[in-house]
Amino acid sequence: MLSRCPCRLLHVLGRSSLLLTRRPLLLCAPCLMKPLVVFVLGGPGAGKGTQCARIVEEMDQTMATNAQKNKFLIDGFPRNQDNLQGWNKTMDGKADVSFVLFFDCNNEICIERCLERGKSSGRTDDNRESLEKRIQTYLQSTKPIIDLYEEMGKVKKIDASKSVDEVFDDVVKIFDKEG
Repeated sequence: MLSRCPCRLLHVLGRSSLLLTRRPLLLCAPCLMKPLVVFVLGGPGAGKGTQCARIVEEMDQTMATNAQKNKFLIDGFPRNQDNLQGWNKTMDGKADVSFVLFFDCNNEICIERCLERGKSSGRTDDNRESLEKRIQTYLQSTKPIIDLYEEMGKVKKIDASKSVDEVFDDVVKIFDKEG
């Protein structure tokens, strides 16, 4: 789409709204649409990073063929009220949050996954003491953000305690339904 758009250089520069010209400027459809954002949230070890990688890998082909470059996944954001306020202040009217993809998983399963990951990841925070603190931070800071979006009817909840493939099947169903 970008190569056929008469404002392709301006897209690259990100300045299409600042151009002054005597001739009318025809913008491609993605120029006129606000980006659609999907926030991806869940506790530590719920599978956010794993599933986001699969989403990008599997759906990149589809997005390329449909030229739908105005859709974005944001992994692990907003994590707290300050993040949300910053988003709202900066992005109000510039992007629409389509939905929150919430990977819901039992805390003990999350801890076990992270401990297993820690055996090979080299992450220093994949130990039981750090994980318990991270889960408390998640429950105090991030879960209220999920609850807020739930009240707005924008949360798509997935049982993330299942296998990676089963969770991804549920993710695909949500994206198929939501577009």
